[in-house]
Amino acid sequence: MSEKRLAVISIIVGDRTESASVNALLSEYGEYIIGRMGIPYRERNVSVLSVVIDAPSEVINTVTGKIGMLEGVTAKTFMTKI
Repeated sequence: MSEKRLAVISIIVGDRTESASVNALLSEYGEYIIGRMGIPYRERNVSVLSVVIDAPSEVINTVTGKIGMLEGVTAKTFMTKI
């Protein structure tokens, strides 16, 4: 695996029935997660999450990809070079 990177994964859950799937995936990679914040935005019926992760870029990309493949869920990542 490559060198570890620090990243923030931004997640918008538009289909709140997928919340359990998002949480399951985050738990699966919990050893890499430094912290997370979730905000239910009831006015728009979505949830917004920010996840800080310190992991090899392959792991970060895998987590983001798996989450982004869930129906009604969008995930984007910002990675540092440190």
